[in-house]
Amino acid sequence: MEATRLTNTGVIMRRGIAALGVLAAATALAACNNGTTPSSTSSDSASNDAVATLTIWADDTRYSQVESLAEDFTAKTSVKVNVVQKSESDMDTEFTTQVPTGNGPDLIVMAHDKLGALVANGVVAPVDLGEAKSQFSDVAVKAVTYNGQTYGVPYAVESVALVRNDALTTDTPTTYDDLISSGKASGAEYPFIIQMGDKGDPYHFYAFQTSFGAPVFKTNSEGEYTAELAMNGSGGTEFANWLKAQGDAGVVSPSITGDIAKQKFLDGAAAYTVTGPWNVAAFRAAGMKVSVLPVPAAGSQAAQPFVGVQMFYQSAKSANPVAAKQFFNYLATPEAQEEMQKLGGRASAMPEVAAKSDDQDIKDFAKVAESGALAPAIPAMGSVWNFWGQTEANIVSGTETPAEGWATMITNINNAIASK
Repeated sequence: MEATRLTNTGVIMRRGIAALGVLAAATALAACNNGTTPSSTSSDSASNDAVATLTIWADDTRYSQVESLAEDFTAKTSVKVNVVQKSESDMDTEFTTQVPTGNGPDLIVMAHDKLGALVANGVVAPVDLGEAKSQFSDVAVKAVTYNGQTYGVPYAVESVALVRNDALTTDTPTTYDDLISSGKASGAEYPFIIQMGDKGDPYHFYAFQTSFGAPVFKTNSEGEYTAELAMNGSGGTEFANWLKAQGDAGVVSPSITGDIAKQKFLDGAAAYTVTGPWNVAAFRAAGMKVSVLPVPAAGSQAAQPFVGVQMFYQSAKSANPVAAKQFFNYLATPEAQEEMQKLGGRASAMPEVAAKSDDQDIKDFAKVAESGALAPAIPAMGSVWNFWGQTEANIVSGTETPAEGWATMITNINNAIASK
């Protein structure tokens, strides 16, 4: 995925915190923020942190955004920050190996879908959102929660949506059939275009899959994902049959890659596409008039695209925990959230901040995300993507039949999960 999307899909797939932990030094921080004089012990701790440099790892896409935010943070607090640019492809792996040695950063910024693996490896520290928790959206809080504990501070939410070329049509389809009919009536070469590629793309197709009542995993009584698949019932088979029908109709094809789908839409050859804010920015830059709409259902249930949440994690071995807490206090303010929203072009994890944006795309994507499904962050998800995507592509291309191909996929995924 692109840098701002979920990070482990294999698919060309952001009021101050009252108490951010239980360290005694947090008391000193609160005292400093209130303009009072802390005790000598706390003062020494805070002083040591103040002269230290907070290190943050960010990938290629987020680097400049985080660097700008860090400059503002330093100007407000005098805490120095060193933002280190890392490659998205292996940043999480490097973080996992470096933290135990004490050579990792204090903080790292990534999508929430890495959370389960990071917790399992013991490399991230719990973070208490305190009073700020109520200001974040439910999906954002859920994203930073694992086994009942919160880890890190969210700053953005994102998902795909239906994007319409307003020069070709002004319809707002509420069902997939309406979408195709509207697209055909527009006279476009592609009534609807969606990326798949020869490896498949479950991320972009997930909204349609959920409309058949086939979410990827089941959830427990707390609403958290379990490692038990939920797409192995009749809904999954119905979705597989639908995929085959779309392939036969020439609407969906493994030959349509992300680059092709984007370019065809840019060329005005498609009336609709399913994509995220990363491509809408390019459409706007090209002078296109587009609208961001909810993904219409292909089945009888609501279509729920995956929702990804961008967040800052704290290393379990941070050498500067007080400065890290101070940064989190800053990040959990509407002002910092608004700044990241402007810098990254993604809806803030605080709904009130997103609602006040003067960018209509941000508002519309935020609305779509509200009714989406949080992408699983459990380690078992790593066993799903490849089988899932390849099966979808094979069904569309005809190398596997829908029912048998889907059943084989379920078996392969369950075996992979069991082997971990």
